[in-house]
Amino acid sequence: MIEKILETYDDASFMKADGFDNAIIGVDEVDMRLIYSVSKCIDILKKDGMNYEEAREFFDFNVSGSYVGEKTPIWCYDDF
Repeated sequence: MIEKILETYDDASFMKADGFDNAIIGVDEVDMRLIYSVSKCIDILKKDGMNYEEAREFFDFNVSGSYVGEKTPIWCYDDF
């Protein structure tokens, strides 16, 4: 997905979350920010050896809880 996005929006600069390229699900075209699936991010962390609770806590504290400016990615909470 990230390759298609970079190809489509070649003049835009995006803030990426390291290690979560496979969790990208789209682009906010208004602010030009990447949109990530939270459930896919959790799955990536689980593949790295964390259980669900550890992955969720890590994600909430270290990933989605980080503000890095106007280009901070959007986190789509899709794990209902």
